[in-house]
Amino acid sequence: MLGEGDPDVAEDQHAEGNILGLIETIRYDAEIYYNFLAFVFAVEEINNSSELLPNLTLGYHLYESYNNQLMELRAAMNIFSQTDMPYINYNCKSTGTLAVIMEGVQAEGSSQISNVISIYHYPQISFSSHNSINRDVVKFPYLYQITPSILNIISGIIKLLKHFNWTWVGIIAPDNDNSLQFVHLLKERIEQNGACIEFIEIINIHFMTKERFDKMNETLHKSSAKVIIGHFNTEMTWGIFKDINILQIPGKVCITITDHDFHVYYPMKYGFKNSTLIFRAKNKNIPSFLKFIRELHRYLRNVHFTNVLGEEIFFDENGDLPMDYNIINLLFLPNGKLKQEIVGSYKPDAPPGEDFTIKEKEIVWEATVAQIPPQSRCSQSCTPGYRKLPIEGKPVCCYDCIQCPAGEISNHTDMDDCIRCPEDQWPNEKRYVCVPKIISFLSHEETLGIILTLISILFFFITAVIMGIFIYYRDTPIVKSNNRNLSYILLVSLMLCFLCSLIFIGRPDKVTCILRQTAFGITFSISLSSVLAKTITVVMAFQSTKPGSKFRKWMGSRVSYSIVLSCSLLQVFLCLVWLGAVPPFPHVNMQAEDGTIQIECNEGSTIAFYCVLGYLGFLAGISFIVAFLARNLPGSFNEAKHITFSMLVFCSVWVSFIPTYLSTRGKYMVAVEIFAILASSSGILGCIFIPKCYIILLRPDRNNRKYITKK
Repeated sequence: MLGEGDPDVAEDQHAEGNILGLIETIRYDAEIYYNFLAFVFAVEEINNSSELLPNLTLGYHLYESYNNQLMELRAAMNIFSQTDMPYINYNCKSTGTLAVIMEGVQAEGSSQISNVISIYHYPQISFSSHNSINRDVVKFPYLYQITPSILNIISGIIKLLKHFNWTWVGIIAPDNDNSLQFVHLLKERIEQNGACIEFIEIINIHFMTKERFDKMNETLHKSSAKVIIGHFNTEMTWGIFKDINILQIPGKVCITITDHDFHVYYPMKYGFKNSTLIFRAKNKNIPSFLKFIRELHRYLRNVHFTNVLGEEIFFDENGDLPMDYNIINLLFLPNGKLKQEIVGSYKPDAPPGEDFTIKEKEIVWEATVAQIPPQSRCSQSCTPGYRKLPIEGKPVCCYDCIQCPAGEISNHTDMDDCIRCPEDQWPNEKRYVCVPKIISFLSHEETLGIILTLISILFFFITAVIMGIFIYYRDTPIVKSNNRNLSYILLVSLMLCFLCSLIFIGRPDKVTCILRQTAFGITFSISLSSVLAKTITVVMAFQSTKPGSKFRKWMGSRVSYSIVLSCSLLQVFLCLVWLGAVPPFPHVNMQAEDGTIQIECNEGSTIAFYCVLGYLGFLAGISFIVAFLARNLPGSFNEAKHITFSMLVFCSVWVSFIPTYLSTRGKYMVAVEIFAILASSSGILGCIFIPKCYIILLRPDRNNRKYITKK
């Protein structure tokens, strides 16, 4: 502990005696002695220089604290009274002014000294330990810490861990105040940055049993963490570090901090491994050993100058002396020598991106390291397409990797949650990027659409050919006997039915969505109305042959036309109400099928759609019943039989259509409806008109009145 001042005397003889006593009583330590000589040299350089602090001569009192808090307080009181006995509030010397007290004790002792000397408003400079609690400028207004800030060192360690992606570490430290605070703050910062701690070993530097020592060694050797962070910043804790011999554990990377000479506390007689990284405050060779003080003011808070190395010297708002750090790689050479290689730096006050540098290629790792750089993780990284699943009862850094669910991706390594793709996109096969969904509708260009189009056109032409045959043979008995004009209407409506199925193929838009069901409903109602009119005509024709039959006056084309017109207009009315209330519209369905956007027609009103379909079923049912009842009427060519079969086919198709239609989605739903239209239309065409064409073309001998009226 030092008390500096005395403007009149260059060296206080009392202080000199204290120095001799100090050298005799303290345990010899070369580095501490070098530092003491540096201080003496600095005082002499300042006093012998006309440029450094002119007209001011420095003196000093030096006391040994013996690592005892009582002795530390006693030394502080001795400095105040400038005697060997602590006289409170009394200065035994009439000359000399105490300028500052410099101490190098532990954090708790530094706080106690500060509480005492702040009464007298003396500045206090601490050069041994840094404690964030002592940074409270309200509680300790006269305390200045020139040792590296714990918070800055921890920030540098965190940046080093993040650079190498080390997320699974262990911590070992002694049980003194500085180290415990270091561990507490480091643990918080590690967890805040998403890393985890496998173990924390706190060492009692004054008492270590063999059982405790063996257990700690077992923990270090068996741990899965490849990175161990140690806080060994005093000569006593370096001795513990040496005894544990962390550097001999294969495959481990040790990160620590020190302001001391590594050679002193870790002699080369011990076995070594590489992969050791040390944070140490930057130091340089200063000309003439110490010529850096250009300004000095008794109020240290205002100190701000540039030393001969071009470095700014000042205290920040917390009373800390900002400094930069070197990251040192210890190289243990085959010849037994130790080389300390600077492989990076950390500058707490530099702009982001420039504060941390590491020369990764210049780091020499231990030969047994399987991967360069070494990996220290509890679990392997989750690749893009997977997310982390925490394992119950283990730290957050220990997890399983599960693939993202449908509709979600992870595009970075080790993501906690997957990201849902936009509505119009879908994950690729490996689920690490969203790709546009496939637009799906029944297209003219795909195989299914081409087949249905060709079938529709084919049946259209077949129907047109049959109509041409009927027109050509319009005066033959078989055409005339089956109500020629109704047959024309039926054939035209069937041609329209085949053509309306083409509206269902292609990208849906507003017009096609409106025309699809309405055109289908109206053309089919005309077809079924014509079939119903033909069936009623057959019944009335046979009933009118009976004597005195009242059906004679109903025989004529007006009744048939009235049936067709009235039944068709009712369907038209239903369609107009549908279009006026809730018309169909194109709908983009993004949820129906994974990975696709289904462009489809929304019917607008499901009730209206099934009303139109139900009305067609009603017409078909009436036609089937009437035709079935008239199937046994006399005549070689009773058309009621053919109508019965056609309605049976029609009803069978549409009854099976409903459950199939409801169980499909997208373009396949459209294909099912097109198939039902084609099947039912072709059933009517085949059952009613093919037999007639067979007689007209292949059996003209039956195309006469005699055969038709034969019973």
